[in-house]
Amino acid sequence: MNLHQLSTMNASASNHTPLCYSIRSPPFNRTTTTIEYSSVFSTLGLVSNLIAFIVLLKSFQRTQSRSRSFFLIFLGGLVVTDFMGLLVTGSIVVSYYVTLFNWRKLDPHCHFCNFMGMSMVFYGLCPLLLGAAMAVERFIGINCPFAHSSSMPKSRTIFMVLMVWFLAGCIALLPLTGIGSYHIQLPGSWCFFNISHKGNDLAFSLLFSVVGLTCISVSFLLNTVSVVTLIKVCCGHHRNQRRRDHEVEMMVQLILIMAIASICWCPLLIFIAKTALSGADVQVKYLLLWIRFATWNQILDPWVYILFRRAVLRRIFPRLNWSRNSIMTLYPSFSDTIRRFTRSSIGTTDSDKTGDTGKSNVTPPSTLKPPPPSP
Repeated sequence: MNLHQLSTMNASASNHTPLCYSIRSPPFNRTTTTIEYSSVFSTLGLVSNLIAFIVLLKSFQRTQSRSRSFFLIFLGGLVVTDFMGLLVTGSIVVSYYVTLFNWRKLDPHCHFCNFMGMSMVFYGLCPLLLGAAMAVERFIGINCPFAHSSSMPKSRTIFMVLMVWFLAGCIALLPLTGIGSYHIQLPGSWCFFNISHKGNDLAFSLLFSVVGLTCISVSFLLNTVSVVTLIKVCCGHHRNQRRRDHEVEMMVQLILIMAIASICWCPLLIFIAKTALSGADVQVKYLLLWIRFATWNQILDPWVYILFRRAVLRRIFPRLNWSRNSIMTLYPSFSDTIRRFTRSSIGTTDSDKTGDTGKSNVTPPSTLKPPPPSP
């Protein structure tokens, strides 16, 4: 074999660059990012989610409310997702800064890079999808409590969480089928899908952005309706009754989860859609900034469950009425309907039962007079 044939073979071999290295290829120049930042960031998130999981587990064991148990199952799924997301992606990033491994040598066929890219997409979409699913569950639970309690067993709630994971997994697998592609990203410590205006990369970029923004929009719409319903109930005719229930606690937590997700994720989702549609080159510094911003969602979420609980709020605001209540008292019209039905069935009046309206047929014991003494 002569020198010309050898150079031709080397040139042809160089043309078969794996897809994940086709845009940018290692080794990369060392950046100012330090291992301390990544390790502290990951450790803080892992510890926060671990504490939140313990808190949720104890709350689930003590709760006697069906609606509360449904909500805790969703929260548990969210905590597990955030914990695993930080564990998987954080361990890869920290390992890179510790060893400074060469991706081309460690992963010549892009399997490892594809795995990290899928993890970024999967663990990114799951919190948004779970947030939308919780908003749907609370909307049904607040506006149709009877239908919710009779048609929502715990097994169905677990199934909904599994379906959310399945949907996010299917979207994460799309680049392996040709719709989009995963590539190594600067500074060389992570992989993500290619944000581009060309072909299938454009389709996947828009899909990721649209799914995320749709989840946030659905959460905002349904949570707004649920909050308005609770306000009407709490400020209605029976406003002096025990109105602070688990429903209020769950809605406060859900609103905070939605607010955190919106603040952390909207910049990245809008940036991806804008970059893909405009056809401009990806500005790496902004991509890194919004990615790190989105990751704060996994750190802040668990503190919503840790801090914004009845037991904690009762200590912070001890003067408020924190008495427990069932969902039935949040809907006095339902109780009135049952009373009217009972009255028509057994021939009694509401005034006989409650003494709220009209005059009672039964003389109160305090008004009874003793008979006059006999002569």
